[in-house]
Amino acid sequence: MKIFSLPQVTTKIKAISTVYVSLTLFHDSITQASTAFLYNCHVFSLQINDLEVLNCEYGKNTIKFLRLHREGKKHFVKEVEVCAHLRLTSPQEYLEGNNSLVIPTDTIKNIVLVLAKKNGIPSLEEFAIDICNHFMTTFCQVAYVKAYVQEVPWQRLHEDGVPHIHSFICVPDGIRFCEAEQCRNGPLIVFGGIKDLKLMKTTQSGFEGFYKNEHTTLPERHDRILCGELFCKWSYGECKDFDFNCIWKKIRECILEAFAGPPDCGEYSRSYQKTVNCIQMHVLSRVSQIIEVVLNNTFYNVVDMKNLGLTNDKEVSKCFKYNLTALCRNTQLQSIAAVLHKIK
Repeated sequence: MKIFSLPQVTTKIKAISTVYVSLTLFHDSITQASTAFLYNCHVFSLQINDLEVLNCEYGKNTIKFLRLHREGKKHFVKEVEVCAHLRLTSPQEYLEGNNSLVIPTDTIKNIVLVLAKKNGIPSLEEFAIDICNHFMTTFCQVAYVKAYVQEVPWQRLHEDGVPHIHSFICVPDGIRFCEAEQCRNGPLIVFGGIKDLKLMKTTQSGFEGFYKNEHTTLPERHDRILCGELFCKWSYGECKDFDFNCIWKKIRECILEAFAGPPDCGEYSRSYQKTVNCIQMHVLSRVSQIIEVVLNNTFYNVVDMKNLGLTNDKEVSKCFKYNLTALCRNTQLQSIAAVLHKIK
């Protein structure tokens, strides 16, 4: 056994004292393939006083519930999932096992449900603000609070153009979400967003003029299918009296307009990257100050049917996409991400 002295160890928790690691090397004399290292942690001389805690927070995730609001015979629904995280003024529960300041996660869950009952959910952002305000004004031991809320996309059912008073359909046309966070004595910051928005256009897209070398096999394309799953997040800055529902709908409209272009002719896209930029610029021209966009690509390759005696004029394409259920073995994932800040 050999003992190695490590005079300076830099970690996320800033170790100050000298750390000694006991390293045991096992060597298999029969085969060179079996080699293992064992760290005997009991010889560490690190003490609590030698550490600086950079972050210690906890919370309750996936609080799922349905909020029903009635106006006479007409019903309104909000089904949401909430995550609420807290950072306390002292990490004593983490360092010393002292739980006297800890607000149990079951209590956090109950508070979220009570706020939904008492205040309703006029918008996701207003509900997230309610959560932050409650923890900051009720518990003096809370130094930081963050609330994440996302909505199940229920839409009112229509029959022959007439809206139903109490029936709804779940339409997967993008999931609305928001975040609100606040430090004690600091401003309340609110973010809005949409994710899992699947978009496609079957022409007016290409990818040409890219850098090529001996490793390049991708052919240039001047006409291809552009398809992707979009994530978009924007900042409202310090919380103000916004009409969050109206702004969210306007940004969603901007995303669709920038992606598709005019309805009679479309808008040519030179790359996924340029499409992301067009979306951001169009949104920033209307609302918001900071916007982040991620576009996860789905590729469609035209199937060669010559061996079948057919000419395929881009009518049948094979899909290559990221699949979480692993039903498709041929998977490709490409993300285009960018963040823009409007400075004027």
